[in-house]
Amino acid sequence: MVVVPTTGNDPTMSHPPVFRALAASVLACSLLAAAPLAGAQTPSTLDKVKASGVIAVAYRESSVPFSYLADGQNPTGFGWEICGRIVDAVKQATGRADLQVRPQAVTSANRVPLLQNGTIDIECGSTTNNSARGKQVQFATNYFYTGTRFLVKAGSPIRTLADLQGRKVVSTTGTTNMLVMRNVSKEKNLDIDLLAAKDHAEAALLVENGRADAFAMDDILLYGIKANAQNPASLAVVGEALQVEPYAIMLRRDDPAFKQLVDGTIAGLVRSGDFEKLYRKWFQSPIPPKGVNLGLPMGDELKANLTALSDQPAL
Repeated sequence: MVVVPTTGNDPTMSHPPVFRALAASVLACSLLAAAPLAGAQTPSTLDKVKASGVIAVAYRESSVPFSYLADGQNPTGFGWEICGRIVDAVKQATGRADLQVRPQAVTSANRVPLLQNGTIDIECGSTTNNSARGKQVQFATNYFYTGTRFLVKAGSPIRTLADLQGRKVVSTTGTTNMLVMRNVSKEKNLDIDLLAAKDHAEAALLVENGRADAFAMDDILLYGIKANAQNPASLAVVGEALQVEPYAIMLRRDDPAFKQLVDGTIAGLVRSGDFEKLYRKWFQSPIPPKGVNLGLPMGDELKANLTALSDQPAL
C-alpha cells in the first residue's frame, strides 16, 4: 500500500470522516465520467467535413507540376486536379453539395504536423510515400515515381554525383532528398557542404545566384523549376537518379473510410482513362504560367502501378 502524505492545506482534512468519504466519492465519479472523453477517438475525416461543411486541402507553392501557384494566388497542378476529383467524391459521400474547399499552403517541414493536428484534411503535393512517414500519416495509391538528381547552372562542370566532392549542395528542409544527400556524402566520402532551404524556390535561387553549386531534389520538380525559371536555358538537370521513390496523396492515419474513398477515386480515374489524360495535360503539354511542355513520358514504375494500384512505400 502506498500512503500519500497529507498537509494542512488539504481542505477535506478539516471535515469529519463522512464528508471526506463523500468528497472522495464525488472525485471518483468525476474521473470516471471524464475517462471516455480522454479516450475518445478523433472524428473521421468524412464526419469532420460533413459537420463543418469545409474540407482543408493542402498544396505546395512551387511543386511544379503537382501543386503550385501559377498566378501567384490560386493553386493548380496534377495533384491539385486529382484532389478536386476527390472533393467531388467527398461531396457525394457526405451529402454536402455545398462543401467548401479551404486551400492551405504547406511546406516540406510543416505538412505532416498540420495533417496530424487537423489543420488540413488532405495534402496534394509532392510527398514521398516512405516507411518512416507511414508511422505518422497514411498514403493513398502511389501516383508518381521520381528520384533525386541535381539542378545546376548550365555552364557548371557538375555532371555526376562524384563532381559534388567538397561542393555546396542545397536541398529543402524536411525532404527525403536531404537525408539521401547526407547519407551518400558520408558513404562515398564526398565531404559535401549540405545547405538547407525553406522551400524549393529558395533552393533554386541559391543555385541561380551562385551561393550553392547544386540543388538536390526529385528530378520532376527540378524539371518544373527549370521550365518556369526566368531564363530556363541558364539551368540544367544532371546526374543519374540516386533512388526511385513514389509520390502519394497524404491522409491522416487510422481513417479507413476516407482512404477507401480516396483510393477508389484514383482507381476510377485510372479505369476511365482520365488519369492518363491528366498525366498528358501536366507532363506532356504546355502548362502555366509560361506554357512550357515538360515533355516527360510516363515511366515504367507508374505504368505498372496503374494496374497494381499499390500504396507500397519506399524503404
